[in-house]
Amino acid sequence: MDALYSISEIVAATGGSAEGVAAGAVSSISIDSREIAPGALFVAIKGENFDGHDFVGKAIEAGAVAALVSREKAEALAGLPLIVVEDALEGLNELARFSRSRSKARIVAVTGSVGKTSTKEAIRVALEASGKTHASIKSFNNHWGVPLMLARMPADMQFGVFEIGMNHAGEITPLSRLVRPHVAVITTVAPAHLEFFPSVGAIADAKAEIFSGVEPGGAAILGRDHEHVERLIDAARAAGLAPLTYGFEAADVTISDYHPTPDGGAARVSGDGLSLEIATATAGRHMLANAVAALLVARALGADVEKSVAALARHGAPEGRGAASLLGDRANPLRLIDESYNANPTSMRAALEVFADMPTAGRRVLVLGDMRELGAAAEDYHAELAPAVVSARPDLVFLVGRHMGALDAALPAGLVAKRTQAVDEIAQDVLQTLAPGDSVMLKGSNGVRLGTLVARIRDRFGAQ
Repeated sequence: MDALYSISEIVAATGGSAEGVAAGAVSSISIDSREIAPGALFVAIKGENFDGHDFVGKAIEAGAVAALVSREKAEALAGLPLIVVEDALEGLNELARFSRSRSKARIVAVTGSVGKTSTKEAIRVALEASGKTHASIKSFNNHWGVPLMLARMPADMQFGVFEIGMNHAGEITPLSRLVRPHVAVITTVAPAHLEFFPSVGAIADAKAEIFSGVEPGGAAILGRDHEHVERLIDAARAAGLAPLTYGFEAADVTISDYHPTPDGGAARVSGDGLSLEIATATAGRHMLANAVAALLVARALGADVEKSVAALARHGAPEGRGAASLLGDRANPLRLIDESYNANPTSMRAALEVFADMPTAGRRVLVLGDMRELGAAAEDYHAELAPAVVSARPDLVFLVGRHMGALDAALPAGLVAKRTQAVDEIAQDVLQTLAPGDSVMLKGSNGVRLGTLVARIRDRFGAQ
């Protein structure tokens, strides 16, 4: 069991005091008492729906050797092995700062309205081909997820990959300054979390906050294929960075001749000294663009480009973000496309474009859920999806959520098999409709809970 930090390092980094701690070091860090590994440090942060201090005892029973707790809660936890600080979340931030200060890793931070988690995963794969790489897991990209991921980074890593998200202006700046990346990536700017912003341009400005923490001499890598890219280029230059754009049109690094392949997709990449073919194991122009971003990051951080290209060719989509599965009989499988984790107008159109090109022996079935946090224009954004849905050539469409009523009204009569307010109300209809040979894609915001239906489809048809 390798030590992540000594207890004395934690105390020094956080300005805390150790009380009743017998261990000399910790091997991991967790904020979830259900996911404790032996030798862990449990950090008792307080969330909207829970207070980690209520679970300190369970964490110690599960194998944690100490708990980082807020001073106001320490007296009630007396007798347990504690590291007492003024505030547990700020203690986690201080530990993250210590982790960053001791690290010699080359660091990249990723944000964007669409594709940041998929791009983060592609970057991880591209860098792992050249050296030890630490990367954020899942979508741990907020005010507690970023410091947790940074604090978890072992000292011997050669590369670090961090995802940074936001719902409101001002949230990215402190996180970028905590991570202090050498490279910042913005995938795209699109209507996402629009109910918290006056315009999409304001979202672009909030995304550009990522430049505030970039190390001197660092780089900005920007997806070109959206109307706010010039705003990002100006912001990068104002921060003293040299922006490099990638995309399908008029970019510094241009993607051309994209075509689906039996295993995913491929295209030509040229510009800024590059001229090569790149492939992905998942179909879609947007997935190819994510891979190009990863390749540019790998090059900027000194990784081996050829090894990165080879690794990306084997890399599939993350769960809930375009992962494709063949279920049931090998001779006549059900093809499942899991896009259940998130949705906004841009990502919805990209997913529908992929589905349009997907071959199928049977029927083509779409299950689409509400796109959340679009503000006053939500009904319009949903209705405007109608041409993209029709172009995807579905035989049947199932709709879930209040806003999907606008799409229902805009689609041709007879195309929508059923619309409900909740996924549980439609699940049985979908399961009874699907048959071997069909292709089905589920796409919606995470709050719609389409992932629960994905799990039921997997259980019903079984993996190959």
